Amino acid sequence: MAIEIGFYGLAILLVLLALRVPVALALISVALGGVTLMFGWDTSISLLAAKPYEFLSKWTLSAVPMFLLMGFVCYHTGLTGGLFNAAKVVFRWLPGGLAIASIFASSGFAAVCGSSVACAAAMGRIAIPEMVRSGYKPSFACGTIAAGGTIGALIPPSILMIVYGVFAQVSITDMFLGGIGVGIATALSYTIIILLVSWFRPDIVPREATDVQEGYSVGQALYDIWPVLALGSLVFGGLFGGFFTATEAGAVGAAGAILISLCQRRLDMEKAKLAVLETLSTTAALLIIGIGASMFTVFLSLSGVAGYISLAVTGWGPSYLELMLIVVVIYLLLGLFMEPFGAMLVTLPVFLPVFELYDVSLIWFGVLLVKLLEIGMITPPVGMNIFVIRGVAGQYASLVEIFKGVTLFLLADLVVVTLIILYPEIVMFMIGD
Repeated sequence: MAIEIGFYGLAILLVLLALRVPVALALISVALGGVTLMFGWDTSISLLAAKPYEFLSKWTLSAVPMFLLMGFVCYHTGLTGGLFNAAKVVFRWLPGGLAIASIFASSGFAAVCGSSVACAAAMGRIAIPEMVRSGYKPSFACGTIAAGGTIGALIPPSILMIVYGVFAQVSITDMFLGGIGVGIATALSYTIIILLVSWFRPDIVPREATDVQEGYSVGQALYDIWPVLALGSLVFGGLFGGFFTATEAGAVGAAGAILISLCQRRLDMEKAKLAVLETLSTTAALLIIGIGASMFTVFLSLSGVAGYISLAVTGWGPSYLELMLIVVVIYLLLGLFMEPFGAMLVTLPVFLPVFELYDVSLIWFGVLLVKLLEIGMITPPVGMNIFVIRGVAGQYASLVEIFKGVTLFLLADLVVVTLIILYPEIVMFMIGD
C-alpha cells in the first residue's frame, strides 16, 4: 500500500506542477499528505517540525546568500561594466568580435555573479544596442546575450551548484572546479557558432573587425576590470587554494565587493538596500524549495518508491549511454516548463540513488545537470533568459525573434552535452578524481 501511495504522490506532484502551483508548495503538500496517509497525522507533523531545521542547519548553505550578495552588489554598482569594453579589445580582430566579446564578458561577469538571469540582464543592456548599431541582426544579437547568460550558472560561483552540492552531499569546491571546464567549453562552442555565422551569413553577423572607441587601450581595459580581477583572485584563489571554505569565500567576496564599491563611490544606500532585499528574497525562495525537496525525499524513501525505481532500473539494465539519453531527454523536457531549481530538486530524490547504483560520480552528474538545466533557460515557452532579454531590449526584437536567435546556440549546447557524456574528463580533469 505504501508504494502505491508513493506513486500516487508522484502523479499528484506532476499534476500540481502542470497547474503552475509553486514548486515548494507542491512538494511540501504532497510529502505531508503522503506521510499522513501512510503513518498518520502525528508523524507528518513531526516531519514538518524537524525537516526544515535539519535542512537549513547545513552550514554550507550559508554560502548561498553570501555569493548572491556579492553578485547583486556588483550588478547594481556596475563593477562589471568594463568587461564588455575589455573583451572588445581582445577580440576586435575577429569577425563577429562584438558577439564574441559579449560571450566572454558574460563569462567574466559569471565569476562574480552566479546567476544566469542577472548575467543576461547586465550584458543585454550594454552589448545589444552596440551590436545592433554595428549591423548585427537584432534577433541574433539578443540570442547571443541570452545564451551567454547561461554561462553564469556554470562558471563559479554557481548558486545551482551550491544547492546541488548540499543536497547530494558532495564537495562544493569540486563542483566549482568541474564547472570551469564546462563553462569554457560552452563559451568556445558559442564562439564557433558566431564565427561560422559571420563566415556564411554576413548579413546576420558582420565580418569586419570590431571597432573600439578611440583611445581605449589595453591599459584602460585592465583598469576598468580590476574590481572583477581582484574579487576573482581573492575569492577563488582562497577557495581553490584551500584557505577558505565555500561559505568563507562567499563572505570574503561579498565584503570585498562592498569595500570596492565604497572606495569607488559607487555604492549608496539605495543600491545597498536593493542588493540586500534581492539577496533576501532570492535566498528565501531557494531555501523553501530546498525544504520541500528534502521533505519529498523522505516521503519517497518511506513509501519505497526510490528503492523500487532503483531496483527497476537495475533489473532493466540499461547501458550507460541509454541511461544518459533518458536523463538528458527528461531534463530537456522539464526545462521547457520549469525553472532550474524546481526541476533539479523535484528530480534529485529519484535520480541520485540510480546514479549511485551505476557508480557514476555525483560531481560529474551535478555539473552535467546544471548544464542541462541552463539549456532550459533559453528554450520555449518559459525560457527565463529570453524574457529577461525581451525586457531589457524589447525594442530590437520580439519574443519569437529572440527564440529564433538562440536556435544555433541550442545546437551548440547539445554538442557540449554530448561531449560531457562521452568525455567525462571535461568535468573531472581539474578535480583529479
